[in-house]
Amino acid sequence: MKKIKLDIVGLSYSQTQSGAYALVLGEVNGRRRLPIIIGSFEAQAIAIEIEKMTPSRPLTHDLFKNFAQAFNINVQEIIIYNLVDGIFYAKLICSDGKKTSEIDARTSDAIAMAVRFECPIYTHEFILSTAGIVIEGNDFVYLENIAEAAEEKPSASSAAAGYTSLSVDELKTKLQDALNEEAYEKAAKIRDELNKRKAS
Repeated sequence: MKKIKLDIVGLSYSQTQSGAYALVLGEVNGRRRLPIIIGSFEAQAIAIEIEKMTPSRPLTHDLFKNFAQAFNINVQEIIIYNLVDGIFYAKLICSDGKKTSEIDARTSDAIAMAVRFECPIYTHEFILSTAGIVIEGNDFVYLENIAEAAEEKPSASSAAAGYTSLSVDELKTKLQDALNEEAYEKAAKIRDELNKRKAS
């Protein structure tokens, strides 16, 4: 089965699940995005490594990396290989130079390891076509609800239409709320509506 390479393109607080984060993977040389809901601990583990911060003591994923390297085991790639009932399944492809092994893992843990071993992340076409979203310009077009408890997302045009009925003060309040929640795409749409009002 053909593998499609993914990059990490975003990590933000989830709008649909309290205490969770949305990790967004992007198709390399493509317009599709794969959002995955992950826990705060895993989000922190991924963010710390991406930002090249050094915790005072090794985190669990750092311990796993140190343990693997002590025995000359390298993680060569991560594959998100299945999607069942909104849950993604992933595996680590590991090698000691002689033998290659596949280790089942939660997707969030697998990606936390991928950033530490600087190895590629892959998925399959059926997963991207089922759970992916397509980028149209700067807007998201949602193909399917992918989070277990996520509400269905409105299209960008219907969301923008909802802002036209609000007053300037209401828009400013919503803009501040969006910024506080780090919902930057939502904030950008509200800002665009405010700018349109100023221009008219």
